[in-house]
Amino acid sequence: MPEEIFDVCDEHDHVIGQAPRSDVHARNLLHRAVHIWVYNTRGELMIHLRSTSKDQYPSCYTSSASGHVDAGETYETAAHRELNEELNLHGELTYIGKLPASPETAYEHTVLYRLTTDEPPQPDPGEIARVEFHPVAVIQQMVIDNPERFTPPFRMLVAEFASATDLDQSSASGSGSSPN
Repeated sequence: MPEEIFDVCDEHDHVIGQAPRSDVHARNLLHRAVHIWVYNTRGELMIHLRSTSKDQYPSCYTSSASGHVDAGETYETAAHRELNEELNLHGELTYIGKLPASPETAYEHTVLYRLTTDEPPQPDPGEIARVEFHPVAVIQQMVIDNPERFTPPFRMLVAEFASATDLDQSSASGSGSSPN
């Protein structure tokens, strides 16, 4: 399988070139990623334990689904692709927010989306060891108690957006504006 090619970005998220995944990670080049938080209608957030074979943060908890944005791909297209590849889920995504690339986000400009569904996920075993649903407050406490068990980008997203996404589930059906 050919190596993934990512857009390399500047600090303002403007594309300045492309590079292979291994080069982007080895040189800590700024690039793009998406995270999707999947909620059930009871308001519980799905997190997943990354498989032991992952090259970054193996056996750590992270967002329901997440991944890199491929060269030339939009954030929203990447979010739908990752949701399908990792959990075999589909649906209307709501844009939540964006974090700038930094060491704490693994040098990724990171866009967060939300999906509310009661469809059962079908996790890709190559990516995900297991999924769990918890109330947001429980996840926030888990991150405080054991931060090393969570990926740095997920910790940043929880700190920035967990309270904002812990909304009445009926208000989550609309779609917010989204970056390209």
